[in-house]
Amino acid sequence: MDHDFWLQRWQQGQTGFHQSRVLPLLQKHWPAVGVPAGGRVFVPLAGKSLDMLWLAGQGHPVLGVELSPLAVQQFFAEHGLTPNVHASRYGTHHVAGAIELICGDVFGLDAAALADCVGVYDRAALIALPPELRARYVTGPYARLPAACRGLLVTLEYPQHEMQGPPFSVEEAEVRQHYEPDWDVALLERRDILAQEAKFAAAGVTAMSTVLYRIARKAA
Repeated sequence: MDHDFWLQRWQQGQTGFHQSRVLPLLQKHWPAVGVPAGGRVFVPLAGKSLDMLWLAGQGHPVLGVELSPLAVQQFFAEHGLTPNVHASRYGTHHVAGAIELICGDVFGLDAAALADCVGVYDRAALIALPPELRARYVTGPYARLPAACRGLLVTLEYPQHEMQGPPFSVEEAEVRQHYEPDWDVALLERRDILAQEAKFAAAGVTAMSTVLYRIARKAA
C-alpha cells in the first residue's frame, strides 16, 4: 500500500475502481449538503473521476489531489482539456477552468493548501487506505480543512474476511470513531450493490453495500 502500489495499478491499467459515470448518490444528495454556491470542493485521491466534472458543473471550483501522473494526464486528455501547469511544495498543479489537480501526496497537504476548501467529496479515498493509514488520514488532511467545511463521504461495507482490499470495508462504527470528535456525521443512505458488482461476487463476497454520509466540520 505504498506509493509504488498505486502507481503500478495505473501503469498496468488495474483501475477497476474508476467509474465510467457520475455517482448517482452524489447527484441525489449533494444539493442537501449545503456547500455554498461557488465554494471550492476538495477531492482527495481523485484519480480521473468524472465526479470532479459534475461538481465543477454545479459551479464549484474543484481541488483534487492524485498521486499518479498517468491518472492526471488521462483526466485532462479524455475531456479535451489543456491544463496550465506549475509546481509548488505540494506537487505539480494542473489547472483547467474550475478544476485544479495536484499530482502529489495527499498527506503532504497543509492547512494553507486547503484553506479555501469549504466542501469535501470523498468517494474512494478512505476505503483505499488500510486500517493503519485511515486514522492518520483523518487526523492529517481532514484536520487541515477549515471550520464549517462540509461534504459527502462514500464507503463500502462487506465481510472483510471474504476479500483482501483495497477497496477496504469501513463499517459505520469506524467512520464515527475517526470523524465524530471533530465532525458531525449523518448516515444518509445504505444501498445494497452486490448484484451490480459481479467481480466481487465472483471473488466470494456474499454481501456488499455502499454507504453515504454527510459530514460537517465542527466549529473550533
